[in-house]
Amino acid sequence: MRIGVTCYPTFGGSGVVATELGLALARGGDDIHFISYAMPSRLNALHERVRFHEVIVANYPLFDPYPPYTLALATKMAEVAAYEKLDILHVHYAIPHAISAQLAKQILGDQLKFVTTLHGTDITLVGRDPSYLPITKFGIEVSDGVTAVSHWLRDETTKNFSTAKEIQVIPNFVDPQRFQRHKSSFCSMFTNAGEKMLCHVSNFRPVKRVLDVLEVFERVNQRVPSRLIMIGDGPDRSRAESFCREHNLRDRVFFLGNVPNVEEIVGASDLFLLPSEAESFGMAALEALASEVPVIGTSSGGLPEVVVDGETGFLLPVGDVIAMAERAIEIVSDEALRRKMGALGRQMVIERFDENRIVPQYRAFYERVIG
Repeated sequence: MRIGVTCYPTFGGSGVVATELGLALARGGDDIHFISYAMPSRLNALHERVRFHEVIVANYPLFDPYPPYTLALATKMAEVAAYEKLDILHVHYAIPHAISAQLAKQILGDQLKFVTTLHGTDITLVGRDPSYLPITKFGIEVSDGVTAVSHWLRDETTKNFSTAKEIQVIPNFVDPQRFQRHKSSFCSMFTNAGEKMLCHVSNFRPVKRVLDVLEVFERVNQRVPSRLIMIGDGPDRSRAESFCREHNLRDRVFFLGNVPNVEEIVGASDLFLLPSEAESFGMAALEALASEVPVIGTSSGGLPEVVVDGETGFLLPVGDVIAMAERAIEIVSDEALRRKMGALGRQMVIERFDENRIVPQYRAFYERVIG
């Protein structure tokens, strides 16, 4: 099958899932064509069946300060679909990708089928803004097929957009062979003997509540000597770094930015912190669980579909950093508990979210839409 994939190429979950899905499909024998304005951050593994097509936006003074990326993307989609004879186009994140796909479909005379996967903030934040709600709903309803990464997100979409569009839930997935327990040199690089290593991975946006991460860590470190690894980047990174300077945590917290070998760092950690306002699924939590790392998260959004409270980690109310810190201390102070939770987490991931279980669901969905 020849499949076009469009996603945001940044460090966010939608881009990660889109890239990992494309690579998995390529390993299974499909031809994958990524179409975006930059190379996806996780597209660091070369494969003979994977191609990247860059979207170039014309730099005309008339377009300043808002270059028409949606139109340039639609043109590139139509071009690639025609030249590469795509069987289907899969767009991740509704805005603006579903709209561009609909335009490309019209350019080609309705010959192109496209699937839209909803990931979270495209529905819960951007899509619900009055400026975008009508166009987001339109993008969903003109899609030939729609999937959501969690039951919670599917229900939120149906409720907030008053749409009768059928939405199939296909959860995110992980490769357990890649994400597993690591005892690498990263431990000795960042921690001293007897110290614990905590980790957080995100795009550092307000919804991720990175200051809550730091407040939880500060309380843990007061009781159990620890270090914190912050992976990712985004608008709240400066605030987070300022917090560390003001609270004398500069030698305890390390900001690594977007790193390609995230599995080695996550897999060497003792605990993963994800105190988000709401996660539509929690891809970073899934990768931590696969690595036998317990998760401290929030009991909101789709995260309860990933983390089993009391078994593979703990889920607390949003903003309750004191309770999160107490639970975190409970885990890092008890190695037997940490190992037990880690083992249960990995077992759950293999049983429910293994790449080999989920990727075929997407391929079957493509075939149904095309048929």
